[in-house]
Amino acid sequence: MRDITFDGRGELPDPGGEAEVLLDAQGRLAAWGPGAEELLGRPVRELLGRPAHELLHDPADAAHLLRRWAAGVRRERLVLRGHAGNPVEVQVWARSLTTADGEVRWLVQATDAESYRTYEFGRALLQGLFTDIPFHIDLFDTRLRFIAQNLGRRRAGVFRETGYTGHTMREMAPPGLLDLDALEERQRRVLETGEALLDTEVVGRPVPGSPDDYVWSESILPLRNAAGTVIALAHVVSDVTQRVRSRDRLVLANEAGVRIGTTLDLWQTARELADVAVPWFADGCQVDLLDSVFADREPADDTTPGHPLLRRAASGGVPEDTAGARPVPVGEVDTAATAPGSPFLGALAKGESVLLADEQLAPGATGRPVPGAGPEVHSWLLVPLLARGVALGTAVFTRSRSPRRFEPEDVLLAEQIVTRTAVCIDNASRYHRERTTARTLRRSLLPQRLPSPSAVRTASRYLPASEHTGLGGDWFDVIPLSGARVALVVGDVVGHGLQSAVTMGRLRGAVRTLADLDLSPVELLAHLDEQMSRFLDERGDEVSLVTGATCLYAVYDPVSRLCRLARAGHPSPAVVSADGAVEFVDLPGGPPLGLGGVVFEEREIALDDGDLLVLYTDGLLESRAQDVETGLRRLRATLSRTAASAAPQEVCDTLVRELLPPGHQDDVAVLVARMSGLAPDSHVTWEIEARDRMVGRARELTARQLARWGLAEASFTTELIVSELVTNALRYGGAPITLRLIRDRKLICEVSDASSTSPHVRRAQDTDEGGRGLYLITQLAQNWGTRYGDRGKTIWAEQSLTG
Repeated sequence: MRDITFDGRGELPDPGGEAEVLLDAQGRLAAWGPGAEELLGRPVRELLGRPAHELLHDPADAAHLLRRWAAGVRRERLVLRGHAGNPVEVQVWARSLTTADGEVRWLVQATDAESYRTYEFGRALLQGLFTDIPFHIDLFDTRLRFIAQNLGRRRAGVFRETGYTGHTMREMAPPGLLDLDALEERQRRVLETGEALLDTEVVGRPVPGSPDDYVWSESILPLRNAAGTVIALAHVVSDVTQRVRSRDRLVLANEAGVRIGTTLDLWQTARELADVAVPWFADGCQVDLLDSVFADREPADDTTPGHPLLRRAASGGVPEDTAGARPVPVGEVDTAATAPGSPFLGALAKGESVLLADEQLAPGATGRPVPGAGPEVHSWLLVPLLARGVALGTAVFTRSRSPRRFEPEDVLLAEQIVTRTAVCIDNASRYHRERTTARTLRRSLLPQRLPSPSAVRTASRYLPASEHTGLGGDWFDVIPLSGARVALVVGDVVGHGLQSAVTMGRLRGAVRTLADLDLSPVELLAHLDEQMSRFLDERGDEVSLVTGATCLYAVYDPVSRLCRLARAGHPSPAVVSADGAVEFVDLPGGPPLGLGGVVFEEREIALDDGDLLVLYTDGLLESRAQDVETGLRRLRATLSRTAASAAPQEVCDTLVRELLPPGHQDDVAVLVARMSGLAPDSHVTWEIEARDRMVGRARELTARQLARWGLAEASFTTELIVSELVTNALRYGGAPITLRLIRDRKLICEVSDASSTSPHVRRAQDTDEGGRGLYLITQLAQNWGTRYGDRGKTIWAEQSLTG
């Protein structure tokens, strides 16, 4: 069978036959080629001059054969008679020939069926490659000149001429089609190496002046002869523009998923949207958020009639054109966005995107200039930010430098990215509101500013386990008491979060109430234990959320320089002396609060001026990486290294910095107090005999002492108070009776007696001779009260020294 060739026009010639036979006008064999002899196995001398129908396996077919040929049917499928009568299936082509004297002859070419099928397959292959395949195919010789090209409607209008054979691509390609230098470099590389270049993405514009870029996938294949030498190049090119754009959109969507929402900060999230969009998706991007998003409340539907405020949250890329006006800075209100006629309000109300291009962006098209659409912007896309059905703001994307307009697929991509951003912004806004609420609650539960009694300098640190809520179960407090004394409290409710914080707040309130009664540490913890039991009973099924609490309560008396302490399951405090020695107070631990029926024990320790008392919760000691004993050793070592003269706040910061691991899992509270006693000349105590005339003596002693202190102007009021307190003790109390004056930031008068009878204020009648003592004290003193000791009681009254 002859080689199948292509004529350059997409049509195949008939294949040359394996057998060639010439018939005369009567259908006799006039000539017999060697191919026919080989095909049928019959020698030429045996058949010349004989009727051709003798070659047919069924001679009856000959009756209509010449007639059909004469009528124009030139291709037949026949069965011939081979050697020894064997049937041979062939395909024949008949062509009429006219001799010089006008006699008609028939040239018959035949090929066996198998060869014909091979021919058909080859023809179908070339037909598919050069006509039906959705690719561009070009053949180039080694001088990079066209040999063939499957021109069709897919390439119509791309080349200037149809006669391309013998010309290079540089000569035939329209201006701007592609980078011709890069193309020729790729062609030479394949010629030199003999290795194919597959699936190279090439960017170009098939239509001169078109704003849209196209992307083609180009494969260059070397064609070799039988010796293996590269004699031509085959280019197979397909349009993959949509595929590449879809891929780029997918990459951008994935990029947005990674880069948007990395923090719970509203401004940062808006900036991330602008950073992702520019320049891969748009040349410019502006993100505006409704003012309600920044408020400490749930965002409402601000798209109802009125004037919602859109505040610029982020801007990126090409600056917006504002017709000579100042661009909207980040943080300021975008007044143009919500002006009458602006498309922003409609987009927010309907929740639908708005796409404008070219003439639609002209001021006359919308009645007023479109915000952010300057004269160079040819494509403008507005997408509302929606989350949970509520509008949060808008995102505007513009294209000016990029020639391609936004397509419907771009709108879908923008909506996908903006929706993710809206969800992240909504989460950030909710986080901001929840954290603000939590911080407000924490401020209401914990002291924001510690009292500053003259005898104690204090500092504190509180670190919740959850940075999100800022809430925990640890607490501390400093409570001024009568007689210049100070109560120091540290507690820990088991658990974290809101439930523990609420329980902690109730316990702290209970401690303050009980402290006002001037109870001893053990009495206070006993009452607090009962309170905790009631709290747990009230919780019912929620008892597993809060299972108990610990507490340490200490009372320091600057006059005696003694400190009484008791604890309920809480870590023992540390004392750092002025010389740097560190000791943990030997204090019975006791069970946690909430068990009920527990007897607590207390200790009394002496503290010198300058000593530090360090109170803390177990979160400072215990973690996954260490047990309590290890924590105590580290705490001792850290306090030993801390300068004895260090301020309490410095000590707190050092403990937190050195002892807390990153990402600690428990709440931590630290309270550090530096102690100092009152000077000996700032207080005085007298024993009062149980005789009526001693009231005058008490007033005389008081007047002299106030004169020594330079407080003679307070003498009259103080003498009245002392007179009434001593009189009350003489009438209703019992010996021994003592009078004590303390000059601190206030002037304190205390009268103690052996009776535990509780005094009470009553309004005396006009005819009563007495009963006005305590009532008079309430009018003269700034504050007064009663505290009970092991033996008897003390009634005290305070006066301000500031006038």
